[in-house]
Amino acid sequence: MDDVLQINSTLSNDFARHLAAVNSDMTPAESSMLWQDIASRYNEPQRAYHSLQHIQQLFAQFEKIKQHLYEPNIIALALYYHDVIYDPTRLDNELKSAKYAVEALSKYIDDEKRQHIYKLIMMTASHQIDELADSNKSSDAAYLLDMDLSILGAPWVEYEKYAQAVRQEYAYVSDIKYRAGRASVLNSLLAHPTLYITDYYYERLETKARINIKREITLLRAS
Repeated sequence: MDDVLQINSTLSNDFARHLAAVNSDMTPAESSMLWQDIASRYNEPQRAYHSLQHIQQLFAQFEKIKQHLYEPNIIALALYYHDVIYDPTRLDNELKSAKYAVEALSKYIDDEKRQHIYKLIMMTASHQIDELADSNKSSDAAYLLDMDLSILGAPWVEYEKYAQAVRQEYAYVSDIKYRAGRASVLNSLLAHPTLYITDYYYERLETKARINIKREITLLRAS
């Protein structure tokens, strides 16, 4: 319980800092209200992987690469909101999360920045960079997408916990159907020429991620 409270406190403080960097008129009460709404959603009972711990893992990555970002505060806000709506039985979570972010931030951030956050969240559905006029924004988007997949290249003990948490979120699916569906998703990832877009993540995680994915597929077939 103490760990959960610490994660919430750290993420809350960082959220307020990133929001204030985008809008210096934000009050502590406004930031707190927005954060409590985000936190309550990431603590919903259907979440085993897409929880505040997932956001914490992403921000551990964020701290490593933030110097490469042109708009780090916008990327941070996109990370906070990218899974704010999550129902494992639906296929439109990214769309709902993107719309939610635009609405939640409507009083605090100008329309151009909100639409950029919308586009960033939508890209997490396909993990493909959409057409962006600004090359700096494209670079930032690449880092965001790579951070979202960074768990794939984690040490096996962490990857295994991730895989188990994903299975828990799909507890309503039978073992046979889950194994087939999960293996299909993993094989589609392996079919990509590269898992990671940026040189930073490709050099550090690509090989390990492919090893992890193949190991999980082997375990799925053996079970």
